[in-house]
Amino acid sequence: MSNAVEFVAFKLKKSVSEAEFMPVSDKFNSDFLAKQKGYISRKLLLKGDMWADMVLWETEADHLNAMEASREDAVAAEYMSMLNLSAKGSFYHLFSVEKTYD
Repeated sequence: MSNAVEFVAFKLKKSVSEAEFMPVSDKFNSDFLAKQKGYISRKLLLKGDMWADMVLWETEADHLNAMEASREDAVAAEYMSMLNLSAKGSFYHLFSVEKTYD
């Protein structure tokens, strides 16, 4: 099985500042994502007002299990409540890693 990369582009809701978002993102990473089976790493990206989460998972199944677990988790819910996933340019993709170059 190959690793999976979750890539989500989004904007913050208009009522959410970067200063409010960053500690919630940190908590989401440490208290939810990092505790999920198969979690490897996460990068939070920013260009202008467009953000992106790039999360590396051991397998696609691990990612899907974490997505399911996030529906019942208060920390994940707080993080998701700050995102405007319907903003122009937002998207979600799950990729399989075909080859890694170091």
